[in-house]
Amino acid sequence: MRHPGSLLKELDLTKEKFLDLVSHARGLKRAKASHTEHPLLTGKNIALVFEKSSTRTRCAFEVAAHDQGAHVTYLDPTGSHMGREESVSDTAKVLGRMFDAIEFRGFAQDTVETLAEHAGVPVWNGLTDSWHPTQMLADILTMTENFDGQIEDISFAFVGDGHNNVARSLLITGALLGMDVRIAAPSTLQPPAGVIAKAQELAATSGARVLVTGDPEQAVAGVDFIYTDVWVSMGDSPEAWDDRVPLLTPYRVTAELMKATGKPTTKFLHCLPSIHDRTTIVGRRVHDQYGLDGAEVTDEVFSSPASVVFDQAENRLHTIKAVIVAGLAS
Repeated sequence: MRHPGSLLKELDLTKEKFLDLVSHARGLKRAKASHTEHPLLTGKNIALVFEKSSTRTRCAFEVAAHDQGAHVTYLDPTGSHMGREESVSDTAKVLGRMFDAIEFRGFAQDTVETLAEHAGVPVWNGLTDSWHPTQMLADILTMTENFDGQIEDISFAFVGDGHNNVARSLLITGALLGMDVRIAAPSTLQPPAGVIAKAQELAATSGARVLVTGDPEQAVAGVDFIYTDVWVSMGDSPEAWDDRVPLLTPYRVTAELMKATGKPTTKFLHCLPSIHDRTTIVGRRVHDQYGLDGAEVTDEVFSSPASVVFDQAENRLHTIKAVIVAGLAS
C-alpha cells in the first residue's frame, strides 16, 4: 500500500495541500537564510534512485536531506539491479526495509508507481517522462515570489514542446490551483488529450482558465510569466533535433515574444538545463547544424533582468525540503 507521504504526480495533491507545501518551503527558505533552521530528520536515511542524470534534482535532495539531519545513498543506473536482474517490486521491498524514504528520477511513471506500491515508505517522483511534481512546487514558489496578488490571478504560458512532462505538469498544476494557464505548441506536440481533459475537469471546479493553442502570440498575450523547456528531452534520439528545430523554431522565446505579452513586467521561467547560447556542446551543435544561436530561448532573454531561472533553480531545494519533511517528520 502506498505511504501517505509519497508524491508521485501533481494529482496526488489537493489545492490546499499543494499550497501548504509551498508555504512550508517559503518558511524553510527563510530559516536557511537566517541560519535558524531546526533539523527534524536526524537519523533518517533516504535512497536516491536515478535512471536519468541530474544537477538540480540530485543536489536539491542531497542538500535538503543534509540540512535536515538525514543521510542519503545515491544509486545511479549501474548502482542497483533494479529492472535488470531484479524486479522493481522486489527492489522496492528491499529498499523499503533499509531506508525511511525513496526518491526516484527516471523514465516510466509505472516504475515510481510500483516503487510506491511495494516499498512501504514515502516515495517521491523526482521526474518521469510523464510528470515532474517537485519542479511544479518550485515553479509556483517562484511565481508567487514575483507576483503581488492572489495565486488565482497569475497567468502564465508555456511555449514549446507541449507534450513533455513539464508542460503536462504545468497544465495540471495551473488548473488545480485556479490559475490562467496556457500551452502554445504545434499540434503534434500538444499535451495528450487525456491530460487536457483532466485540466478542463479541474478548471471547472477551481475556476482556472485553460488554453491550448498553436499560436504563441495568442498564448502569451497579457501573461505574467513565459515558461519554456528544452526541445529534445533526455532519452530522446539526437536525430530528434532534425524534426524539432523546424517544428519549434516559431515557438522560441525571443525578445519579440516577451514584448508580445504587452506587459513590461513579464518574467521568464525555465526548469533548466537550457540551450540558450553556444557555450555547451549541444549549443554549438545546434548553431553549426541549424544556424541557431540558442534553441528554445535566446540568450538575450535568458540573461535578461526578466529571467528568474536561477531563483527557480534554488527553489527546487526549498520545495523538495518541504516534501521530505512533510513525508518523514511526523
